[in-house]
This record gives sequence, structure tokens and C-alpha cells, in this order.
Amino acid sequence: MTRYVGAIDQGTTSTRFMVFDHGGNEVTRWQLEHEQIMPRAGWVEHNPAEIWERTSTVIKTALAHADLTAEDLAAVGVTNQRETTIVWNRRTGRPFYNAIVWQDTRTNRIVGELERAGHADTIRHKSGLPPATYFSGGKLRWILENVPGVREAAERGDALFGTPDTWVLWNLTGGPRGGHHVTDVTNASRTMLMNLETLDWDDELLELFGVPRAMLPEIRPSVHPGLFGTTSADGPFQAEVPIAGVVGDQQAATVGQLCFRPGEAKNTYGTGNFLLLNTGEEMVRSEHGLLTTVAYQFGEQRPVYALEGSIAVTGSAIQWLRDQLGIISGAAQSESLARQVDDNGGVYFVPAFSGLFAPYWRSDARGVIVGLSRYSNNAHLARAALEAICYQTRDVVEAMQADSGVRLDVLRVDGGVTANELCMQLQADFLGVPVSRPVVSETTALGAAYAAGLAVGFWKDVDELAQNWQESKRWTPTSSEEQRERGYARWKKAVARTLDWVDVDD
Repeated sequence: MTRYVGAIDQGTTSTRFMVFDHGGNEVTRWQLEHEQIMPRAGWVEHNPAEIWERTSTVIKTALAHADLTAEDLAAVGVTNQRETTIVWNRRTGRPFYNAIVWQDTRTNRIVGELERAGHADTIRHKSGLPPATYFSGGKLRWILENVPGVREAAERGDALFGTPDTWVLWNLTGGPRGGHHVTDVTNASRTMLMNLETLDWDDELLELFGVPRAMLPEIRPSVHPGLFGTTSADGPFQAEVPIAGVVGDQQAATVGQLCFRPGEAKNTYGTGNFLLLNTGEEMVRSEHGLLTTVAYQFGEQRPVYALEGSIAVTGSAIQWLRDQLGIISGAAQSESLARQVDDNGGVYFVPAFSGLFAPYWRSDARGVIVGLSRYSNNAHLARAALEAICYQTRDVVEAMQADSGVRLDVLRVDGGVTANELCMQLQADFLGVPVSRPVVSETTALGAAYAAGLAVGFWKDVDELAQNWQESKRWTPTSSEEQRERGYARWKKAVARTLDWVDVDD
């Protein structure tokens, strides 16, 4: 009896498998972290084989933990870290190189060459994205140019490219024994290689990046019954289960937050922050440093677009305090430590570890901590890290309001950082609008489950999904406008100190 829907959430720092019931309630989950490989400054990699091993383990463990089998699942959805680039051998299933993560900045030179050659406007108009190290196209070109044998294998059709959704799908559906090489429109829209109007790979963009079309996955809508294949019987599910929904992580959170009407927005707080505003079937081309992207496509319906503000480092700044500086033992301690002081003591932390993403798009920026004095202590730094999450979100909200003319009445939030109540109060104070967290804060996995469930009729329509959404907590602003604007002005001064630190060809 198919009582539930499963969701694989392959993220930047971990992979989880979650199961949801018809009410959108969590039934079970299992989650495992994977290694963050940093061979040089600015380089961030993952081991694709480890990601697949973790995916298999979390599926089997979560099902066993709740005494479930594949027969209990109506369908499975997949969501994933976007832009991260994997190239593997079609015949052996072995990666040619580690996954190059979306945070990686090694493609500075490639991006700079494209801009100097006058291709920036073409890339921006066709893909909706500015030339930046963030996206997959430059990473794929780097692999083709720097890893021996990959270009030749690609031209023979033996080297396959995919973002993590494609890698997981290919392995789930058989791998070297007939695995499906597919992706969905939301992930394809993050590569700099897909045309936003045709929803297909664009020949001119492929030529600019030197990418053979034969290595690219087939692009399909985000939601459709059986569209992505079924899991193989010898895989982690030990049975055939329809894979009916695939949505990039931030678009999945948009679905999970039920932002189905133009003008509705959500902000996900994870490794980075990602604010998406639904613009309906209209593509809004940003003039203030945001991205135009596909929000989702349901079956044969027209795609729905979004404006997105992408921030590279937010939750991972807290991880940095833990792993690199050792001033906290876990994410929860960042809140208790920050609460030891009443304010930031004049300290501002701009975590531009991978340059600055929206709305600045400055790959030459690097992280700074400013305003230090003998008075400063670890609690001030912890508070400054939380404030950086909120100030970066305000930067994006300002740009989004300028592009769309829409002023937020409330900000819907989700993701792991929303468990930090001080951070959410700061967010309400810095924006001057209420912040609302749903009961199920892991809306990325929930959105993937919704996509798969809609495809197979587990939920009949989005109106039925709306009955599942419930608010867990709301934070309202407590600061004055003068306090808000004074702090933001100092934040902007701190951001200015990050610029022009790295030469683009370093």
C-alpha cells in the first residue's frame, strides 16, 4: 500500500532521505555528511562516489528505521545542490574527476576571458545568468581542458556531464547498465548552457564554452509521472519505484513553501542563502544583479519563472567558525555564544569566501572581518556571523524590490539556520518585515516530495497542498528604522572593503 512519498535531498554538505505522509508530515529521515575537499585556496570539491554511497545508505537506513519498504512509496522525488559539476564514464560509472562544487572559484580566468571577449550580454540574455564562477558551464569547460582524456571521451559519447541530480538519477536507474541520463529544467537553467526561452541546450552557448552536446543530459519538466524512470531492483530501494519529480534545491523549497502565485517569495537558509520570487510565466530580466531562472515546470504546462538572489556563504560561515576557527562546537552554540553580547561591538564579518554573489557578482572579493578592537571577543564574532546572514539577505531583498516593484509583506523562511531564533529575530529587525517559519522547515525535501506526489496523483493539485502549510513561528521587527539603517550603512562599508582583493587571473 503506497501511503507515502520519498525525497532524496543531495545537498552541499550532506545527503538525506526523507519520507512524508499525505499531510506533508515527516515520517522518517536519515542524513549523512560527506567530505568537503579543498585542495587549494578557492577550490571546493566532492567525491561523486562518496555522494552515491551516502545516497544509498540514507535511503536504506531511513526505510529500515521506520520499518518501511519500497512498496510503501507512491513515488520518489529528487532535489539537489545545483551548479555542482560531475563528469563520469558512461561505460564504467567512474568519475573522471571530483565534483567541482558551486562555491569553487577556479574558473575566474574562463569567466574573465568570456567577459573580455564581449560575450557577457549573450550569456546573460540567453541563460538569464551573468558569467560567473558559480555556474556549471565554466566548471565543465575547466574539466574538458584540464583533465586528460575527458574531451576525447566526450566527443566519443563516453563522458557524461550532470549536476548531482543527474548523477544520482543515473545511478538509481541502473548506472552503466542502462541508467537514464536526464535532468530537469530547473537544474539545466543553472548551467549557463540552456536557453531560457526554448528550454533546450543552446548551440551558441555550447560553442562559447566548448562543450560537446553529446555529453549533456536530456532536459525534462520538473514534474511528470514516471518521466525520470524507475529505480532499479538491485539498487538501494530493492524494487522499482517511480522517480516522478526532480527539482533543484532552491526551486524545490519554493514548491515546498507553496509559492505558486506571482509575487510570492521564500528564503532558504542553508550552506548559502537563496531568495526566490515567483514571477509567473513572465521572464523578468534583472537590472539589479539578480538571476532569471526557471522556478518549475509541471508536465506539459508552460514553465514558471523566478527572480533569484543567490548568496554563497551563510550557514557555511557558521560551519567555518566551528571547523576552521574552533570557537564553537556545533551550529547551535553559535546562538548561545552570540547571545552573550547585546550587539556586535562594532564588528562586521563579510564571508566572501567564494567572492560575492548577488547582487554584486564580484569574484575578486574575499572575506573580511572589520571593526576589531581590544574589546572584541568570540561572542562578537559569532554575532557578526549571524548578522552577515541577515545583511546579505537584505542586499538581495533591496535588489528584488527594485527589479520587481514588489515590496515584501512577510518573508517565508526555511532551512537549517531557521532553528537559530536569534538569527531569525535579527532578520526581521534588519528587513523591517515579519519573518515566518513553517512547521516543516526542511521544505527543500518536502518540495521534491510534493513534485513527485503531484505527478502520480498522491496529491491531486496545489490547492490540496495548501492545506498542509502551517506556521510554526513568526518573528516581528523590534528595532527602530534609525537603528536598522545605521547598521546597514556600516555593513555596506564593510562590503566595500572586500572588493579588488584577488586579481581575476590569480
